[in-house]
Formats: sequence, C-alpha cells, structure tokens
Amino acid sequence: MSAPAHRPALIVADRWRDYQLLDCGDGMKQERWGPYTLVRPDPQIIWPRHAGDQEGRPPAKWEEWDGFYHRSEQGGGKWEFRRELPDHWQIRYGALTFKIHPTSFKHTGLFPEQAVNWDWFSAKIAAARTAGREVSVLNLFGYTGAATVAAAAAGASVCHVDAAEGMVKWCRENAALSGLAAAPIRYITDDCLKFVRREIKRGRRYDAIIMDPPTYGRGSTGEMWRLEDHLWELLAECRELLSEQPLFFLINAYTARLSPTVVANLLAELLGGRGGAITAGEVGLPVQRDGKVLPCGIYGRWEA
Repeated sequence: MSAPAHRPALIVADRWRDYQLLDCGDGMKQERWGPYTLVRPDPQIIWPRHAGDQEGRPPAKWEEWDGFYHRSEQGGGKWEFRRELPDHWQIRYGALTFKIHPTSFKHTGLFPEQAVNWDWFSAKIAAARTAGREVSVLNLFGYTGAATVAAAAAGASVCHVDAAEGMVKWCRENAALSGLAAAPIRYITDDCLKFVRREIKRGRRYDAIIMDPPTYGRGSTGEMWRLEDHLWELLAECRELLSEQPLFFLINAYTARLSPTVVANLLAELLGGRGGAITAGEVGLPVQRDGKVLPCGIYGRWEA
C-alpha cells in the first residue's frame, strides 16, 4: 500500500528574483513582474491594508503602480495603466524565461507560486535522466506551459494539452524563449478527458502526469467541466496511462472547495497499490513588506 499522506504542509515559492509579491491587503495584491508593478484583486486577501509604518516595517507604497486591475460589479474588469506598457515582456526563473501579458481576466499568464512544483519535479526528472532513464510527462490543463517548459528543461519529453488554442500557442512561445524550441514537446489543443481516452486506445504510456484542473471549464468543442463531477473520472482514466514504473503524479487546484486532504485521499485511492509516498498541502508566496504568506492554491503529490 502507499504510505499515508503527510500532514498538509505549506511550501513557499521564495526563490524568485524577477517576481515579488510586494504587499497585500483589502482584497488586493501589489506585485513586481520584472520592471513593472501591477495591482490585482485576490479574494483570499481579507485582512486590512496598512498604508503607514507599523511595527518598524517600511511604509507601504500602494500608490506606486504601473497597472491596476479594477474589478467590475457586473463581473470581469479592466486594466488601468499609468504609462504605456508593452503588450508583453519577459521574466526569468533560473534558466527558464516566460512571457508576461496582462490579460482581460486579470491574469498575467504565469502563476509564480508554482515554482515550488517546478523545482520538485525537475529534480526528480533530472535524477531519473542521470540514471539513464527516459522520462515522458503528460501535462493536462497545461495553460501557458510553465510546467511543460520546466519539465522539458529538466530532460523530459512532454505532451502539453489545453482546450484553448491561444494557451497552447503561448506555451510554444515560452518554450522558444527558454531555448527549447526544438525540445520534444507535443502541443495539443483538445479536451483533456477525450484526449486521455484516445491516448489509452493508442497504447501510449507516460512516466509522470501533471494536472491543473479548473473548477469550471469548457472543452475545445464546448464540453462542460465541473471539478467535483469530473475529476475522479479523469484521474481513473489517467491511471491507465501510467507506465509500469511511474515517477510522479502531481495535482494542483485553486478552488476553495477542495482541501489538501481531499487531494491526498484521491491520490491514495488512485495509486494506493503502487507504494510510494503522498504529500499534500498549500503553495504560497512570501509577502515582502511584512513577512506574511499568501496562500495561492493546493497541491497533491505522489512519488515513487
């Protein structure tokens, strides 16, 4: 049987140089993305914003921003820019380079807290490659491909799947920016569940699976995705895609409806007969001004 899941733990992405979470409060976060400072809403920030000096900390500088995302009461929102920003720019994390672009739905194309997962699975891939093993990775709901690029940089062949054609194109751009244009990456625009089922029929197998399922979503031809209704179905299908000696299985989630323990339980149910270890917890970002940690999602990891 698989080892019992560890007590949920918080892991913090504190190795960034080109990104900083400068401050947060009153539902907003102030971030430095390379040379530009952006302010965006975050529903988890329910503590107050401090404008003045407190307890010896430096004064807050909330008035210093280049872009501010104003949420609309009718839903959505829009950016206000104080100066003309480029349509996109780049930031680096180690040897990886990513395109940053403020989108109409407040995102920038990158979730910096996920760096802790990139580091974790990159080390596992690199160790397997050093031991002479080829590693194939499937990245489902791959978004703009940061995890895909990290896995490819570590030496894996990667299949990147997302239902949105624009996100798959963005992944290809990120790979090129990181010097991986010729890396063994398959770029697939498809509904993830349908793609997995076709891969099973084709007899393809993967040594590792990464997934970042949304709470809600639509597939490439309008299929409705609901996390609570469809996650286990997808996981069960993915189990059939694992090779005889899988390396790891990583689930990320951003919905408040799941706890790390739920994700750990899913992995235990899915992979309990394979041995290995399961860990689960939160990922977060350090707040520069006062040392708080902003929780940014949950993770569950199974590793051989």
